[in-house]
Amino acid sequence: MKEIIAIVRINMINQTRQALVDIGFPAFTVHKVLGRGKGEVDFRVLDAAAEGLPDAMPHLNSDGPPLVAKRMLNIIVEDEQVEKIVSTLIKLNKTGNHGDGRIFVNSIADAIRIRTREEGAAALA
Repeated sequence: MKEIIAIVRINMINQTRQALVDIGFPAFTVHKVLGRGKGEVDFRVLDAAAEGLPDAMPHLNSDGPPLVAKRMLNIIVEDEQVEKIVSTLIKLNKTGNHGDGRIFVNSIADAIRIRTREEGAAALA
């Protein structure tokens, strides 16, 4: 099993969510997060702020550089499903500009469904 963590622009979350459902992966978790990459923040890429979404405004920290609002998805899948999801995430979220996001893939040792105590792949089904 693998965990895919994707950090994407907030104005892309609805299309990303729908694309995951469309390719057969309706189960995931989305978090509101703040962060920044290594480079200078280019606030022109914050299209969502121009659309009036208050979450999209950069969060200023008096002790350091501004933080940018993003969305983080967590998706747990079988190993053979990773490439399909990663390809979909890249295809949908790639603009070619700084701030398009990141994808991380981690190994998961086990999964347990609380209600039934099913483990492994059965807990994901």
